[in-house]
Amino acid sequence: MRVLSGIQPSGSLHLGNYFGMMKKMIEYQENEELFCFIANYHAMTSVSDGKALSQGTLEAAANFLALGMDPEKSIFWVQSDLPEVQELTWVLSNFTPMGLLERCHSYKDKVAQGISPNHGLFAYPVLMTADILLFQSEKVPVGKDQKQHLEVARDIAIKYNNEYGDVFTVPEPEIDDNVATIPGLDGRKMSKSYGNAIDLFQPEKQLRKQIMRIVTDPTPVEEAKNPDTCNIYQIYRLFLDKEQLADLRKRYETPGLRYGDVKQELFETIRDFFAPFAERRDELLADKDGLRKILETGRDKARYHANKTMRKVRKKGGLIY
Repeated sequence: MRVLSGIQPSGSLHLGNYFGMMKKMIEYQENEELFCFIANYHAMTSVSDGKALSQGTLEAAANFLALGMDPEKSIFWVQSDLPEVQELTWVLSNFTPMGLLERCHSYKDKVAQGISPNHGLFAYPVLMTADILLFQSEKVPVGKDQKQHLEVARDIAIKYNNEYGDVFTVPEPEIDDNVATIPGLDGRKMSKSYGNAIDLFQPEKQLRKQIMRIVTDPTPVEEAKNPDTCNIYQIYRLFLDKEQLADLRKRYETPGLRYGDVKQELFETIRDFFAPFAERRDELLADKDGLRKILETGRDKARYHANKTMRKVRKKGGLIY
């Protein structure tokens, strides 16, 4: 099974990135054919500082590799290293009805949040479709907020195939309901744009400060508490096995639990869990030439597969004469 996903290098890495996508990708490389990329073209919809995007791309690659991505077991590259993705984006744009894009709620939501509307933001789903179809991806793990974009990709692939035959694999989305939406400090989806994220690689003092900002309800200490509506519990559970989770739930349901105590435990758990990864990340970033070589090798592997698809697309569309 060929699995594909990508992550934007548009800021510091947070728990939502790791549990919502990165951890699953790293696990997939053991048993599936994994294609994973740094989506720096996508990041341009929110990052206009060239130096920041360049540095963020290297940091995102180092983050992934430090957390366990193995370039020997997967194909791991930077999106902009493959010009084929933009070529396919243009081809697919001619098979994308305007109404299909106008119905995408992600564009509407971002504009409502104050992000300036532009063609890149509007046509984002077509670029995402090109990323997926270029590699004949069979399965695409996504969060619930990206499900509609996968439906767009399927619609475009089917429309193109109806015109030219079975050129593209029609992808299937995979949504893990257990981690599809990771809550942030305020209970909304964890997101850099909401300012409610818990960053992975940061000084202890700053990490603890973020954890202590998690919003809780006003239930008194002497009363039992509902773990299912508690932001701390919803984040803490990501690190616990079934037995540990059952114990934590029992503590919530027993009067006397202090939210501050649980926040301190969560801080220590996150700090200790990511400490070895942070050390490896620092080593990778200290050798940027070595990091670039890893990405170049991934680029070459990815481009081999991209060219196989584009030869078909160019021939079918009359771009070879």
